Amino acid sequence: MELRIFSAADVRQALPMAEAIGAMKTGYAQLSAGQVQAPLRTHLAVTETDSTLIMPFYAPEGGALGLKVVSVFGSNPPRGFPLIHALVFVVDAATGQPQALIEGSALTAIRTGAASGAATDILSRPDATTVAIFGSGVQARRQLEAVCTVRPIERVTVYTLDGAEAFVQEMAGYGPVPKTIQIANSPVEAVRGADIICTATTSSTPVFDGHDLTPGCHINGIGSFTPNMQEIDAKTVQRSLVVVDSREAALAEAGDLIIPLNMGLITRDHIGTELGEVINGTKPGRKDESQITFFKSVGVAVQDAMAAGIIVRNGSSLGLGTVVEL
Repeated sequence: MELRIFSAADVRQALPMAEAIGAMKTGYAQLSAGQVQAPLRTHLAVTETDSTLIMPFYAPEGGALGLKVVSVFGSNPPRGFPLIHALVFVVDAATGQPQALIEGSALTAIRTGAASGAATDILSRPDATTVAIFGSGVQARRQLEAVCTVRPIERVTVYTLDGAEAFVQEMAGYGPVPKTIQIANSPVEAVRGADIICTATTSSTPVFDGHDLTPGCHINGIGSFTPNMQEIDAKTVQRSLVVVDSREAALAEAGDLIIPLNMGLITRDHIGTELGEVINGTKPGRKDESQITFFKSVGVAVQDAMAAGIIVRNGSSLGLGTVVEL
């Protein structure tokens, strides 16, 4: 029995952003149609800041069968270690044999960016040309790449507490990203006039004020993934058409939505639309150019299933990975 092992470098070569965005749309459509097996992830709290998540998945159309183990250790960055470590294990859906082991941090970064790329393509105004990025880490970088893949972005602004210069140095002119990136001095400066906003931080408190949003903007919120984390304030949620990756996951994990819900500022009806339902045409998306749209993603296993499927197919045809006998 052979197992193909894909490194982070293999993943980046086998999973191009444009292809990943298309796969996320397919995956979300399957999820909302009830065609995917992806139970809520098991959350193992190691400490108040450190946790490990276990996410099984099976997506029959273009995806894969397997599971992902991802550790998010907030205590790591001060110690010089990455915030996220992950592995994805893929099983042959026809035989049940182990098929591949994939470095999961690169996969997670690309598929998370691709999810926002899919949501941006479906929900943002077609003429959107300006984007504000909150955060400067790996996820923030992939968010920017994805948004620039689906919209003709002309102006990019980044606001972050640290690492802005390194972000600009790496991302300016990267692929579809404009050659100039502005560094904002405040959240207000970042969101002023932004057509698209992406938040990719580990903040437990809102990173901007919803009163400052430009009518017609679109927001991707991907940083907060527990009931106590809140990147996006209640005012933004109240002003927006809220679209989630999974209602079940959002109501269990999305502090951005759970906190205003528990405060009585919104009702569950405000969290009534999944991105897959908009893709499938069973729920409406943006209704006009002035509407604010907010895509809230906590991350669901169908994303990993779709990304893994691409990596196994492309990686094998390109001769990537290392094959070992078990």
